[in-house]
Amino acid sequence: MNDRPNDLLRIRPQIKKTQQFATTSADERFQNGTIRPILKLQNPLLLAIFHNYIEKRKGVFYDLGVEKKLAYIENSLIKDQKFRNSVKGVIIGQFTVDEYQQYSLNSSSLNKRMMNMVIERLKDQVQMFAFPLNSIAKVS
Repeated sequence: MNDRPNDLLRIRPQIKKTQQFATTSADERFQNGTIRPILKLQNPLLLAIFHNYIEKRKGVFYDLGVEKKLAYIENSLIKDQKFRNSVKGVIIGQFTVDEYQQYSLNSSSLNKRMMNMVIERLKDQVQMFAFPLNSIAKVS
């Protein structure tokens, strides 16, 4: 029997720091209840995807200073529509049908929240992109 919704919800990590109040907007509730756990679950994949993005652009990222690396991360998800859509797909693909229906009611606002969260997550882990993937494999 297909139990996809429960399977998806079961594998998501619990995030305990988020608080909800009566004044919490529906978008913020969705962000904290759905998007945050999915981003935490998908973090290793998001890191691999961004590493691949860097490599496909001839690795210029590795020669940048920290501030420029942070700007590169932000610009890649704001300006490169194809990459942005790919990352959105990684996240939306983890939605249940009910969550997708809720998302579709205000997808524009939720996309903005989603991308801002991905940008911050990648920036917070910028040290993970210090070396090309092939040099990491040689070290291990």
